[in-house]
Amino acid sequence: MVATDSPTAPIPEPGRDFVRDIVQADLDAGRVAGIVTRFPPEPNGYLHIGHAKSICLNFGIAQEFGGRCHLRFDDTNPVKEEQEFIDSIQQDVRWLGFDWGEHLYYASDYFETLYHWAEHLIRAGLAYVDDTPADEMRAMRGTLTEPGRNAPGRDRSVDENLDLFRRMRAGAFPIGARVLRAKIDMAAGNMNLRDPVLYRILHAAHPRTGTAWCIYPTYDYAHGQSDAIEGITHSICTLEFEDHRPLYDWFIANLPVPAHPHQYEFARLNITYTVLSKRILTTLVREGHVTGWDDPRMPTLAGQRRRGVPAAGLREFVRRVGVARANSVVDLAMYEHAIREVLNAGTQRRMAVLRPLKLVIENWEEGRTETLEAVNNPENPDAGTRPVTFGREIYIERDDFLEHPPSRFHRLSPGREVRLRYAYFVTCRSVVKDSQGEVVELRCTYDPATRGGDSPDGRKVRGTLHWVSAADALPAELRLYNTLFARPDPGAGGDILADLNPASLEVLTGCLVEPALATLPVGEAVQFERQGYFCPDPDSRPDALVFNRTVGLRDSWAKVQAGQKAD
Repeated sequence: MVATDSPTAPIPEPGRDFVRDIVQADLDAGRVAGIVTRFPPEPNGYLHIGHAKSICLNFGIAQEFGGRCHLRFDDTNPVKEEQEFIDSIQQDVRWLGFDWGEHLYYASDYFETLYHWAEHLIRAGLAYVDDTPADEMRAMRGTLTEPGRNAPGRDRSVDENLDLFRRMRAGAFPIGARVLRAKIDMAAGNMNLRDPVLYRILHAAHPRTGTAWCIYPTYDYAHGQSDAIEGITHSICTLEFEDHRPLYDWFIANLPVPAHPHQYEFARLNITYTVLSKRILTTLVREGHVTGWDDPRMPTLAGQRRRGVPAAGLREFVRRVGVARANSVVDLAMYEHAIREVLNAGTQRRMAVLRPLKLVIENWEEGRTETLEAVNNPENPDAGTRPVTFGREIYIERDDFLEHPPSRFHRLSPGREVRLRYAYFVTCRSVVKDSQGEVVELRCTYDPATRGGDSPDGRKVRGTLHWVSAADALPAELRLYNTLFARPDPGAGGDILADLNPASLEVLTGCLVEPALATLPVGEAVQFERQGYFCPDPDSRPDALVFNRTVGLRDSWAKVQAGQKAD
């Protein structure tokens, strides 16, 4: 079987896109001697599917062009950052199939250097300490059509600014009392150039530096300088940072940095029925709308991994989406299609009955059982077969029987013959009902000449049913996951929480599965024939099996593609 958490899974063949074209052109022209990229997450939450696109792009480019990719944590806000998030991010990157080797860094590694460079800006007259209250400062920045106004402290002397900044570092002021701002242009058309904040006061312990600092650099200030320190050649980020690029370049131009990296932007990933805002995902966790960051309904990589999504499927999805300059929304069905394709080729098949209905074969001897051979994966003959037990009493899916079927119902009903997968043809002779009139048991006969599912006289049956043996089937709980949000554009109506799907999780108890599933490793996917792809949940125990549905068998995206080709 293919383990879904394998860190050594093969990386899909790269496509071509404008970022790779830029990298190739820079190498050809000799503008860079080698490629160095980075993935710089802030450890204030778990990574999600959108981050996977950035991970695959940055690490993928490094692999394809013989360079390296750094993993660097943007740990500049201790109020929101936790070691749990740092650990989960490393696990997620490795799960996707990438490794940073010895190149693991933190923005906090550079705190002392960043501080001294801030003093350099002050001495050059390019930064100042401002004690304007936050709300007033925001109002003074102006609008897109009106210039901002200078802060009262903008013309402080270098010596006064240095003294105040050093006292900020020493902890002389409370949170929010003062900030350090770059002195650029309060009338700039780009709002990010209107004297942005470089440092703010935060009396909070840092996961790595403890209480050594009480001032912390902003992302805009720390990011580009960290790139420069590490010799990053191509700083690749999502499109919302395009307006920040002039500020990125301004810092690089005005500081004594050892290298001059360049920033390039690509479109972020958006998927229907899915929210990829870390702020909203945090709200869902904290308010208990989900069971945690790894809830299989969450678009986090931890949630998708727990759901049984293979890393190769996620990488293949990212490859197919590609890298573009303009934002767009991808159909969720495309994501499921990529997952399904990978699972279909690599997973073994098993039989599971979600809503059991007992079937008794009246012309089968009491106590007699047979061992039949079932195919593990029809897509892969090398996967071989497995033994399954067959006997007088089995269970089929309740939905596979109707006492009074419509004309196009091809499964079991009174007087109708169907095939039991890998076993025999059976014909329903009668039904047993309880006191409420509900069907609780089917009485059938079998044709001994149809062992293996074929008739020697060539007669055909239209229905083939999966089943489990009453003698050795194991009870299990199955968790059926649907979209977390009920509308394709969550929040478009104003209240995103109102769009939560009340049917996002259906828990089925009393299900029955093949005994071989008792030893399936947690997270490893398997196809339940005619049902979908499932994997054992971490909650699963040998005496209390629990399976998560990864994705169903219906492939709406394949139908969409087929329709487009037909047009």
